[in-house]
Amino acid sequence: MSRPTPVPVGREVLVAVTHSGICHSDLHVIEGYYDLGSRGPLELGKRGLTLPLIPGHEVVGKVVSWGPDADGEGLAVGDVKLVFPWVGCGECARCRADEQNLCLSTRPMGLATDGGYGTHVLVGDPKYLLDIDGLDPAVAATYACSGVTVYGAIRKLMPLDHDETVIVIGAGGLGLNAISLLRALGHEKICAVDTGASKLDAAIAQGAASVVLADGDSASTVAKISAACSGRVFSIIDTVNAGPTAQFAFDALSKGGKLIQVGLFGGELKLPLPLMPAKSATLQGSYVGGLAELREVVSLAKRGLMPEIPVTARSLDDVNDALGDLRDGRVIGRMVIVLDAEPQLHADTTIGDTIGGE
Repeated sequence: MSRPTPVPVGREVLVAVTHSGICHSDLHVIEGYYDLGSRGPLELGKRGLTLPLIPGHEVVGKVVSWGPDADGEGLAVGDVKLVFPWVGCGECARCRADEQNLCLSTRPMGLATDGGYGTHVLVGDPKYLLDIDGLDPAVAATYACSGVTVYGAIRKLMPLDHDETVIVIGAGGLGLNAISLLRALGHEKICAVDTGASKLDAAIAQGAASVVLADGDSASTVAKISAACSGRVFSIIDTVNAGPTAQFAFDALSKGGKLIQVGLFGGELKLPLPLMPAKSATLQGSYVGGLAELREVVSLAKRGLMPEIPVTARSLDDVNDALGDLRDGRVIGRMVIVLDAEPQLHADTTIGDTIGGE
């Protein structure tokens, strides 16, 4: 399937995709909703998704061309860039502060506009292109979502004592990048929690100091987490954020603890209200990250401080099978679509997977 390749205008930049990460959010796009538990599904059409749509928001590619207003921005045909996908209106105070992910009119690539499951993407402004010279582009692609997402969550835990154990729930692409970033920031006491032994092995290889195998029994998992922290559970990042993980995470928190909720697996959390003040607990959501935060992630990676997470290459033609592997939990680390892209000014955009047909 193909579409005419867009022609950039104004400050837009056309990028030929070389790498596109496969994220669990892409499954939500395909399914068309978020699970809100007893409130029912939240249809993504109510959050700005219109069909047909090309998914993919972890994109690295080569500059092809740009609009006339982007002249003088240092662009060159063939430059390899990481694309920041969480663009906003560009005008509000959040956007001006490079916190585009908090813009009330955000239009993220691959979730509201066409993304990287194709051969080309259209980027709204040169400032959304980051240099990744010296980095593996397949790994760097993951920084645009899983990397900047967990970095934003880690920042919400600050100030963070290096002597305290940080709990990371989920050892998938998000969880492994969280371990990598915590290590980059000097934290060694990291405990990974997952239901899969192979994923916990990957967490140890990534740099986790300890692991907890969640066995489906909430009380048992709480006890294991508490033991791993010597009864001091002050910092938890839930990269899954399903009903069961949110429940045992909250129950595990010590007085004064923080739970940062990142994942979008869905469900709900029911809390006895007196426990919130009694625990002095903090529950905070964290949605992806801003451009300034992505720049900081790339800087840490360029300084050689971030251990690379495992990446499996998949082809554009193989994307539906890859999504099935992700849905069924058969992925260690991240899968990334790899294309042999060359800048071509007049080529049609080939589409690997389009939601909603054409």
